[in-house]
Amino acid sequence: MALFDENVTVTPAQPQSGRRMSRGMVAGIWALAIALAVLLVITFLPTSYVIQRPGPVYNTLGTAEAADGAQVPLISVDGADTFPTDGALDLLTVQVVGNRERTPSWVELATAWFDPSRAVLPIDAVFPEGQSTEKRNEESAAMMVDSQKEATAAALTELGYDVDAKLTVYAFTEGSASEGVLEEGDVILAANGTTVTDAGALREIVNDGDGAPVALTIQRGDHEQTVSITPKEAEVEGETLWLIGITLTNDFDFPIDVTIQLNNVGGPSAGLMFALGIIDTLTAGQLNGGETVAGTGTIDADGVVGPIGGIRQKMWGAVDAGADWFLAPSDNCDEVVGHIPDGLRVFSVKTLEDSLDVLEAVREDGDIDALPTCSVG
Repeated sequence: MALFDENVTVTPAQPQSGRRMSRGMVAGIWALAIALAVLLVITFLPTSYVIQRPGPVYNTLGTAEAADGAQVPLISVDGADTFPTDGALDLLTVQVVGNRERTPSWVELATAWFDPSRAVLPIDAVFPEGQSTEKRNEESAAMMVDSQKEATAAALTELGYDVDAKLTVYAFTEGSASEGVLEEGDVILAANGTTVTDAGALREIVNDGDGAPVALTIQRGDHEQTVSITPKEAEVEGETLWLIGITLTNDFDFPIDVTIQLNNVGGPSAGLMFALGIIDTLTAGQLNGGETVAGTGTIDADGVVGPIGGIRQKMWGAVDAGADWFLAPSDNCDEVVGHIPDGLRVFSVKTLEDSLDVLEAVREDGDIDALPTCSVG
């Protein structure tokens, strides 16, 4: 058998240097090029959103960094006995990625959409139109100072101390009816002869007058005097109100000195945890049973806990900090349900007393299941 036929000439195939690509391959390359170009363009296009993510966690029973970089007690007390603490009463913060000067890229936003610990929000919801970052930071810092005062008042009142409240003029709104009559730092003692110690009571007296002049008894420096202000009508969230156009803060005469040291954190949402930290510092034993408990919520001098923003991010921050228990304002429950990270037990609280009940159950190994939680409806 012959393996080769020597009478047959075989010509090798020549390479096709000019071989044409198929239409499908050309279309695919163009599609890929266009997609890459679009991705490159949108990466640098401005957006109208910002991202919320978990921020630093601070133990109100621990230390914080002072302005000079030294570590100091986050809560310190002068004028009363203090007691050793253990575990943690963590306050949570939220960081905002982006501002009006620099918004996150579309790639960053897409990544955040699929991260349960982050939230994408319209920039107007965080940075109102016309408000600079500097102005926002100033207002946030003022709210933090106010929350510390309210928390101290709530804690000391809970512990049986007498706390005297003073309603103080902090700022004026645009076109304020009070500008030129009141001054920043004025203490409002009474309205139309009725003693007032909180903004709600003053607002009610003003609004009930239907635009009639309001006689305010104020203390300016060492002098007490009475001034008259004619309110202006305004539309607030669809409701017609009479306003005198001032922003108020509560000042207090405290029987002991409580200092809260926390730099570079703003807003009012740490109030509840400040109050609990103060109570733990001023009482024997461990309020939390030595456990790590996290929480959030505003608080007023009467111990009422109010809602805050970014609670989902704060729950993730609590888990990252090793907390097993979380105190959530009851008014935030609709945002909590269905979004609780694994391993975190969340309790719904309306007041400082509710929070103390939770800590007692944790400390005494009580009936945790009997405590209020966030539920649908």
